[in-house]
Formats: sequence, C-alpha cells, structure tokens
Amino acid sequence: IDAARVEQINRGESFIKHIPTEAIAEATRDGRFQATVDFNLLREADAILIAVPTPLSKQREPDLSYVERTVEAIAPRLRKGHLVVLESTTWPGTTVEIIEPRLEAGGLKSGTDFFLAFSPEREDPGNLDFSTSTIPKVVGGDGADALALASELYSALVSKTVPVSSTATAEAVKLTENIFRAVNIALVNELKVIYAKMGIDVWEVIDAAKTKPFGFMPFYPGPGLGGHCIPIDPFYLTWKAREFDVSTRFIELAGQINTEMPHYVVDRVAEALDRRTGKGLNGARILVVGIAYKKNIEDMRESPSLRLIEILEGRGAQTDYHDPFVPIIPMTREHASLAGRASADLSTAALGGFDAVLIATDHDAVDYRMLARE
Repeated sequence: IDAARVEQINRGESFIKHIPTEAIAEATRDGRFQATVDFNLLREADAILIAVPTPLSKQREPDLSYVERTVEAIAPRLRKGHLVVLESTTWPGTTVEIIEPRLEAGGLKSGTDFFLAFSPEREDPGNLDFSTSTIPKVVGGDGADALALASELYSALVSKTVPVSSTATAEAVKLTENIFRAVNIALVNELKVIYAKMGIDVWEVIDAAKTKPFGFMPFYPGPGLGGHCIPIDPFYLTWKAREFDVSTRFIELAGQINTEMPHYVVDRVAEALDRRTGKGLNGARILVVGIAYKKNIEDMRESPSLRLIEILEGRGAQTDYHDPFVPIIPMTREHASLAGRASADLSTAALGGFDAVLIATDHDAVDYRMLARE
C-alpha cells in the first residue's frame, strides 16, 4: 500500500486527473470516505470490495498475486455477515476456486456465515459521457443470498444492476466485453495495413461505414493496445481455456496483430524519413507526442507509446516525448529504463530540432495545427 497516496486522499486531494479533488475533499470532510493502511479496520466494515491489479506474468500468464495477498489479509479478519466482492478482472472460476477456499480456511462458510460475489469494474477514463453511477453493474453471487446482498449494495451506488446466475458468469461477462474490443481493434488494425497498401484511407472508410444504422460498430486503428484491461484480459481466458483443451486461435491471433502494430508504425516512420532525408531512423531525432495509453488522461499502464520509443531507439533514433498529462514517465514493470524522462517543450523553436513528430496519443490539449505548420 502506498502510504503517501493514503495521506493524500485523507487530505482531500485527488491524484487521478479525471476524478476532481472537490469530490474527494467533500467526501472526506463529511466523514463519508477515509483511506487507511490498517487492515484491522476490515472488521468494522459490512462489505469488502477487492479492486486490485490482475496483470500478466513475464510468461503472459495470469498473475493473481495481488488478489491472493489481499484475500490473505482479509481472511483472519473475516467475520459473520461480511459481504466480500471481487471486482478485479480474472478468469471464470476465480471467485469460487481461489478466493472462497482461502476465506473458508478459518471455519466460516460462504453462503451461510459470509457472502461472496463478483462484480466487474466498468469504467472508461476520460469519457465524460459516462460515470460510475450511470454505468450498469453486472453482479454474480455465490448463492442467492450473496447475489441479493451484492445487488442491494450496488443499487445504492448505480442506476441499474444486472444480476447473473453465478460468479463465473459475471467473470466471463467482463472478459467477453474486453475481448470483443481487442478483436475488433485487431480487425481494423489489419484493415489499416491492407488499405494503406491499396492507397485507401481507412479513416474515411470507417467514417462512411458507420453511417449504416445497424450491423456495424466503429473501431479505429492505432499504434497498439494500452490500458490495464484490453491488452491483458484476453490472455486470462486463453490460459483458462487450455484447462478444457479448447483452442483460442482467433483471440490469440488478434493479440498478435495488436502486438505487432508498434513495429508497423515505426516502419512507416522509417520509410517517411528515408523518402524525405534519405537517412532513415539511424541518428534521426523523433518526438513522440502522447505517452498516455489514451487521450486526455494520465494513465500509462501498458501504453504502446513506451514500446514505440524502445523500438525507435533500438533502431538508432534519438527520441523525446511530449505529453501535457505526463510530465515525467513513471516507473513501469515492462519499461523501467524509460522511467524519469521528462516531457519536452512543444514550441516552434523546439520542434526545429526534430526530424519527425509521431503522434501516438491524440490529446485534445495539443496544438496540431502548429505541429503541421512547423
């Protein structure tokens, strides 16, 4: 637990840009919200919601260590009547196969002494059209009583709950939502590559196709997948599917296509430089604009921009980045060597020192007219 973050929250300060400080300050001032590092306070709670990271290991397999350590902290403090809800994305079966036995080890029984449920986190950071309270909440319980309790809890927070038959079904819902996005993004990424060869603008194609009022949903190509969900979650299902001797070739192929996109983007930059300067990437100065994984937020998790920088530098380029939301690159598990780099100035004078500008994340705050002009 980051004690400094806990103190910051208790001072009424937000460290997440799309969550206003005013909201945190009001909740802490009124006594409705308090952060703590003391797990013993769990005994006083009626409901315990687990929302911790579920990343992949270096072998691209599920890493439930955060969930497991959290459950180990809860177990000795579990009491009769507790409702425990997992929100972290995971493979179908985790709640009853991993969490339930650990919580029952002390003698209390799920469905009788305490109640266990799964309700996947749903959020779209930076999207002002939706908030936590307006997004329907899927809920699955380990038994009817757990489902009823969890549904009652979330009904006080969101406009609509969507009860399903089991925790495994709720776990599968979350994976299905994110795999749907990953596969469709892979499709348009592949179409981008194909249509570029044909001299066709894939953006124009998508804009025209989305005028069809049925049977089509627009997805857009990019330099790779980012965020804590879409690049990760499909591998939770493909890993679990092997237990049932089921091939997930389609999902895995989508992952391969999306993973290759940073290389495709760098190749296009190299070709453009070669046409313009005749020297390609080696020794070129490249400015990467946008280092967060999506526009108008500061979240760096799994950002393809970091991979772009590594590939560019691996091919001899000198890179800087500019991001109005990320003044300093934080420490990440996969790209530790980039930590500590500072955002470069985006002025006319500064741009004169670069051979190319690569727009990786299209933040609204960036002056693209100035970029094009310079």
